[in-house]
Amino acid sequence: MSSDPYQIRVAHRDELDTMLQWAAEEGWNPGLYDAAAFFAADPGGFLIGLLEGEPIASISVVRYSDDYGFLGLYLVRPRYRGRGYGLRLWNAGLSHLGSRAVGLDGVIAQQDNYRRSGFTLAHRNIRYQGRAGGSVRAPDAGIIPLAQVPWRAIQEYDLPFFPSGRTSFLQSWPSQPGTHALALMRGGRLAGYGVIRPCRDGHKVGPLFADDPGGAASLLAALDQQPRTGTAIFLDIPETHEAAVALAHSLEMAPMFETARMYKGAPAMPAMDRCYGITTYELG
Repeated sequence: MSSDPYQIRVAHRDELDTMLQWAAEEGWNPGLYDAAAFFAADPGGFLIGLLEGEPIASISVVRYSDDYGFLGLYLVRPRYRGRGYGLRLWNAGLSHLGSRAVGLDGVIAQQDNYRRSGFTLAHRNIRYQGRAGGSVRAPDAGIIPLAQVPWRAIQEYDLPFFPSGRTSFLQSWPSQPGTHALALMRGGRLAGYGVIRPCRDGHKVGPLFADDPGGAASLLAALDQQPRTGTAIFLDIPETHEAAVALAHSLEMAPMFETARMYKGAPAMPAMDRCYGITTYELG
């Protein structure tokens, strides 16, 4: 039996709830029901650090495929910072991911630390905040509930937007309580989809994928109608996509903060030119 008072192991399902509560306390504003979808993505993809049995640190290292994983929820409780517990967990997380290419959305202040572990900057993501009911655009007649779209079509449409398939996650993400998932159909085929879900504060849109700016605007207008008017809504946008930034501004949304999307290794790069809102900072 180890005499080390600090132990790292795979987190249990209820401990993932604790990790998301820590994230909420840091101001990250996760969804109210994200845990179930996160856990479905990879039940073994969450590590927790315990000091004399007390949970003090967390990291998510979700293995989407044999080639790609995503790192997030990297947290150390404030009173235990600066003692090396986070670094030990970080190293354990990277070891858990093995030789996979890895993505993350990290706070800007930590970029240099991530670079030392082999990560390079791809682009910044900017979180925008607005209020529900801000759209003056009428939603497109081709917008229907995502649940009415064949599952295979959703899978195929999502593939270019992510470095690997994410079947288990996609099956769970749109079905969270209080969540609305909408699809844009054109000529009998899927031309975009978006999801809005309740969070600790307001609602977040993510993902928001569409073939063109008009389709994205129509989807966002329809999603904007789902929460009560005046409710805070948030949208996380790749800064390099000018049309996505313009769409946020058209709803008078204002930037709140930013993250650094970074990659280690050489993943298949997602189609950012059609991404008007990333899915989630925690899982990519």
